[in-house]
Amino acid sequence: MRLTLSDVGTLPPPAPQPAPRGRQPVHTVYVPADRFTAGTVSHWGQEALALVKAHLPGPEELAAVFGVPVEPAQAVHPRVVAKLAAEPVEDLRIDFEDGYGRRPGEEEDRHVVAAAEAVGRMHEAGTLPRRWGLRVKSFADDAARSVRTLDGFLTELGTPPPGFTVTFPKVLEESYVHRFAELLGRLGPDLRFELQVEDPRTLTFLRGDLCERLSAAHFGVFDYTAALGLPPHEQRLDHPACDHARHVMQTAFAHTPVELSDGSLAAAPASGRAEDVHALWARHASLVRHSLAHGFYQGWDMHPSHLVSRFATVYAFHLATYDEYAARVRAWEEQRQVGGVMDEPATVRTLAAALRRADSALGR
Repeated sequence: MRLTLSDVGTLPPPAPQPAPRGRQPVHTVYVPADRFTAGTVSHWGQEALALVKAHLPGPEELAAVFGVPVEPAQAVHPRVVAKLAAEPVEDLRIDFEDGYGRRPGEEEDRHVVAAAEAVGRMHEAGTLPRRWGLRVKSFADDAARSVRTLDGFLTELGTPPPGFTVTFPKVLEESYVHRFAELLGRLGPDLRFELQVEDPRTLTFLRGDLCERLSAAHFGVFDYTAALGLPPHEQRLDHPACDHARHVMQTAFAHTPVELSDGSLAAAPASGRAEDVHALWARHASLVRHSLAHGFYQGWDMHPSHLVSRFATVYAFHLATYDEYAARVRAWEEQRQVGGVMDEPATVRTLAAALRRADSALGR
């Protein structure tokens, strides 16, 4: 069959996509529910600032630890300090899954109530992060407990403050997605969720129209690499198998508002000594750079020390190319070249998107 121009009007329009949720955070902090209080975010910020004061007092130390040239380090260091003081956590998850573990039903119920009360106090005090939510148990582990925790939390809290989402882990079958979306529909008309890609089976059903309530997909490095049979020392974010999974995620959700997030480093400083803190920061920074280079602009942070290396690396990454990208966009608009570079329209769109992302991450 050969289409003519008159046939174009009969083709079905693209399926509508949910609107983006505003600026994507650079990280998500996971805190086990039994350790979460209304003061958790401020405590994380204070601990991270204490580490900076003790082990990263100035730009010279930042340049040495993170491999950043001295001049950019002079711009990055005060930004990190200011960020940790004003907004140490951009996205928070109260974890009722792996970080929390299996508890007697009555104990988890008590923690659900305590978490809702703490969120209420944070909202009243203006200390609740711009994004926040719960991670419930997987339907593969305990569907009844997952439902009870989410229902109990929302019942106790009432209408969630802005920025709320639910993390749905270990999505081993597509049916889990639709069952969970149906559950959210019964609990509230505007509730959204993010799924975790923690098993190779999940990759087989990812696609842009998977679910209208789906707002993000987060990569889970440890479950994923364990499912592949990788030995413990190879269960790392920069393993080639993880690169493959992330690229499949990017392909599946290209041209959709579904956000993508990388996973975590399950490590803290071995001690309070400078060499151990610096070693942890250097390792975490290398993984954050790897994620950024692969187009994943968000990741998980599991310890207050990670806040320092997260923000230092993100800021250095964006500042390193900002002026060059801006010059290339201006040159394109003025129909001239910069340094012999002949940018294609697609590249210019990417440059402009990178500048918008940098402005957002840098707070401009």
